[in-house]
Amino acid sequence: MSTETVDPRFVDLDRWPTALAVEAMLEGQLAAVAAIKSQTGAIAAACDAAAPRLLRGGRLVYAGAGTSGRIAVQDGVELYPTYNWPRDRLVFLLAGGTDALAESAEGAEDDADAARAGVVAEGVGADDIVIGVAASGRTPFTVAVVEAARGAGALTIGVANNPDSVLLAAADHAIVADTGSEPVAGSTRMKAGTAQKVVLNLLSTALMLRCGLVYRGLMVNMRVSNDKLAHRATAIVCQTAQVGEAAANAALSAADQDIKLAVLLAKGWQADVARAALARHHNNLRAALEAGDRHA
Repeated sequence: MSTETVDPRFVDLDRWPTALAVEAMLEGQLAAVAAIKSQTGAIAAACDAAAPRLLRGGRLVYAGAGTSGRIAVQDGVELYPTYNWPRDRLVFLLAGGTDALAESAEGAEDDADAARAGVVAEGVGADDIVIGVAASGRTPFTVAVVEAARGAGALTIGVANNPDSVLLAAADHAIVADTGSEPVAGSTRMKAGTAQKVVLNLLSTALMLRCGLVYRGLMVNMRVSNDKLAHRATAIVCQTAQVGEAAANAALSAADQDIKLAVLLAKGWQADVARAALARHHNNLRAALEAGDRHA
């Protein structure tokens, strides 16, 4: 596996001046991001296949082990505060369980039976999207999750750093970030981990776009949970509805801090009509506005 090989350029990295070592590692990080360029089409295809299932109420299921599992969880947990993605529509199947987030449970990555049991216990089914992440592309736990989930009818996406790996073959959609050898051999928290994080950022953000949680580049489905976000919500309503702060705050109060509903109210929509329009259009603000049924 390329992620495990020693790069001869870095065999004496520990003897280099620190500034040179840091510069070399940074170059590796930049190369890791560049390795994703060829995968934008694959990421988009996975997103377009996944979005309709999510709009039907499906869940996002992240699976992984070790560093890859922790990176997968990091991507998923950010969706609730950023886009108000429902927490009950997020599932994490992590080798070793959630304890493995803070403490190493490397042996758990070989437990394929636990992976299959997790898929059954979580009731993974046809509307769910399962994203398996493994630098090697052959981690038994992650591969077993993807195989079991696909057998249950879920849409599966494999993210790996080694091409032609079993995880990529097992998934409906394969995304490979071929980052090659690491400055520190086998330390996939470096180049491989960076590439995984970028892939997952792109994929999950694209999914939020297709699910209508972004309008004109703004997080209109944001969860308003503190003063900073309250000010941001006011600014979003002001900008989107073209109203002043007082009108925006009044609309947000009437909408119980639901930004999309507040935009419609600030534009003069009746509350019941606005709620019905959003419900009819899968809570998509753009679709509701473009349908032009404010007087329905």
